[in-house]
Amino acid sequence: MRSSATSRTVLRSGACPGFRQTLFAGAATLLAALPTLALGAAPAAAADITGAGSTFAAPIYGAWGAAAKSATGTSLNYQALGSGAGQNQVIARTVDFGASDAPMAADKLSSNQLLQFPTVMGGVVPIVNLPGIAPNQIKLTGEVLAQLFSGEISQWNDPKIAALNPGVKLPDTAVAPVHRADGSGTTFVFTSYLSKANPDWKSKVGAASSISWPAGAGAKGNDGVAATVRNTEGGIGYVEYAYADKNHLTTTELKDKAGAFVAPNFDSFSKAAAAADWNNAPNFAVDLLDTAGTGAWPIVSATFVLVPTNPKDPARASAVLGFFDWGFRNGAPIAQKMQYVPLPAAVQASVRQSWSKVAGAKVAQ
Repeated sequence: MRSSATSRTVLRSGACPGFRQTLFAGAATLLAALPTLALGAAPAAAADITGAGSTFAAPIYGAWGAAAKSATGTSLNYQALGSGAGQNQVIARTVDFGASDAPMAADKLSSNQLLQFPTVMGGVVPIVNLPGIAPNQIKLTGEVLAQLFSGEISQWNDPKIAALNPGVKLPDTAVAPVHRADGSGTTFVFTSYLSKANPDWKSKVGAASSISWPAGAGAKGNDGVAATVRNTEGGIGYVEYAYADKNHLTTTELKDKAGAFVAPNFDSFSKAAAAADWNNAPNFAVDLLDTAGTGAWPIVSATFVLVPTNPKDPARASAVLGFFDWGFRNGAPIAQKMQYVPLPAAVQASVRQSWSKVAGAKVAQ
């Protein structure tokens, strides 16, 4: 067991070190005064736990890990490799938990003896690099967004974009789409939204964690997409909102289901989350895309954790569940500060009940 005096959380990804340091320092400052969670015997003991997967969730897991280390003694080593890698690693039992924004199918959960549960909700946002264009100045619809990523719209002053943005001086610049090159839950969420918004995209391209992109260049991770767009005039990409917010990237507005143009922020993510139908979501795989209600951001997703129901080491499994229990009980302020939406209390209670399926694990209810 490592001393808490030398505590730190390891977040391995290609993200900017300064960005990670800012997130972790903010988490430690914000949560230093929060009470320590009293857990059952196994998760209360200090432990090192490992996780891998979602880059969407990497900022919040890193921040929770930095704060929870001093409170519980549990040290988290999380590798932000993408949702596909997270699923594969937990199936192979090379990590204690996998993290994925794309929910795993029920038959795959069953065959691999895995339990799936959500942790937080957040928004996926388009980002652009257009000279003279301010954040959220450009308005887009889901249909037009799909046409930008398919190559059907190739210039930023295209009449379809101009019609949505009267009075905005659009540059005569080529559109340069940037997508994830790795298997990504963020891609699954984004392409699922494009499939809902544009029938041509649905029939010709579809939705998945990894697709054959009709246009543009690939980059690895949310941080890779963000960096490529930042360095490419005319670039457009998609990232989890925490990356756009902390790196001061230029986001766009999108038209919501009610027909209003909406900016991405905690309020619009919360309005989308409030419309979630958790009661009819097997394995918690809730659909938060293009939910009803004025002001709801149309690209919102829960992010999920996958844990074995037959763990090799029940004590480590208990420590994993104890870590997320700590996050549910104490981590809402840091989640909100980073523009993630905490789960409703009733959903958290259902998640805790589901943990009884993990053989040998012990977590206080």
